Amino acid sequence: MSLALSIVYLFAAVSFIYGLKLLGHPETAKRGNTIAATGMIVAILGTLVLHELTVSPFVYTLIGIAILLGTIIGWVIAIKVEMTKMPELVSLFNGFGGASAVLIGLVEFGNNIGNTSQMATIVAAIFIGGTTFSGSMIAWAKLNGRMWKDIRLPKYNLINNVVLLGLLTFAVFIVLYASDNSIYAYLLMLVALLYGVLLVIPIGGADMPVVISLLNSLTGIAAAITGVLYGNMVMLIGGILVGSAGLILTFAMCEAMNRSLGNVIFGAFGDGGASAEHAHHATSGVIKKTTVSDVAILMNYSERIIIVPGYGLAVAQAQHAIHELEQILESRGIEIKYAIHPVAGRMPGHMNVLLAETNVEYDKLAEMEDVNPEFATTDVVLVVGANDVVNPAAHNDPASPIYGMPILDVENAKQIIVNKRSMKPGYAGIENELFYNQKTSMLFGDAKSVIQELITELKGM
Repeated sequence: MSLALSIVYLFAAVSFIYGLKLLGHPETAKRGNTIAATGMIVAILGTLVLHELTVSPFVYTLIGIAILLGTIIGWVIAIKVEMTKMPELVSLFNGFGGASAVLIGLVEFGNNIGNTSQMATIVAAIFIGGTTFSGSMIAWAKLNGRMWKDIRLPKYNLINNVVLLGLLTFAVFIVLYASDNSIYAYLLMLVALLYGVLLVIPIGGADMPVVISLLNSLTGIAAAITGVLYGNMVMLIGGILVGSAGLILTFAMCEAMNRSLGNVIFGAFGDGGASAEHAHHATSGVIKKTTVSDVAILMNYSERIIIVPGYGLAVAQAQHAIHELEQILESRGIEIKYAIHPVAGRMPGHMNVLLAETNVEYDKLAEMEDVNPEFATTDVVLVVGANDVVNPAAHNDPASPIYGMPILDVENAKQIIVNKRSMKPGYAGIENELFYNQKTSMLFGDAKSVIQELITELKGM
């Protein structure tokens, strides 16, 4: 490798690391993303111009066309994607990363006969890439609503683990004894694709943020493996950063869901959500309905209000309306905060990104552990489209699928207003005890329409 190319790769690696650091705060995240993307562009151009490639001009033309098409498609998708579709886009990106690793592994399989270490790298790329691709596609289908029902084979945990063990054994066999037969590489790919499907199809809705962060980590690992294969430090460092960041996020999501990583890896995804049909908690009490006028009066004479956003807010595209409501209330001397649960929405950080789009001040976004002690001194909590993350069954009902999951303790507030379209259960598919609480009033309707009506009522006071 030339000195110039080494400098280019060093610049790219530093850009990745610095960009990732900036992604740690909403105010600098956009700049961090731009810096990291610039580093990747420089690395790609440096490789094409400075690397000693012995290929025909036609190959360069194909590479240029591929880069151009990929750039255009990615740009258009990113510009047009709605915030409610962002988790699906993340799943697709994860899947494409895995698919790239598989294709690289298949291409290089026949070029490293007799080299055990290189063959192990290639097999790992096919194995992890295939699992990531098919798993991400299933996650995309679930998030998109195309696969709305969880599919659970009898003894699916046992089946998944047997397939995983067989896959690992087959991979070792290929590395040691069958590196000269490309048919085995394709068989490995097919089994890896099967395992990815089996891994994700039984997942309950409440576990989806954990799934996305884990698949993101696997994509990074697959990229790092291809970096090892080609001795490319940029691919290696980029993959390690994505893989480690995804793994850290997976640990954080597991903690937020009160799940262990071992429980996640060995096929117990969705056990909670899956048992919803036979573990409904026997709720008791009466549902109290309220009106926009009553809620407006209650809010107008409050001193402290906490807003709990959920996926329903994103679906209704009500983020701008909720920000306007916040501004009106704050102009009247009312203290406003947003309580953010780590797994609210369909991916980690979904609510933070949604509210950042409307320029909500970042210091108003309170994390669960910080805001929970404040509910007891809060006059009104407005829950907009959130469900499972505020369900007291997580504390009170050992038979509940979400029992033990840390939640936002909104039940401790003086008054609770819950905005939902209907009494339909949340993503985990279970009843919510909060709706039957004596302090809770249900404000039914589309979040955007209801909040706009609230704004109109408040302006008239």
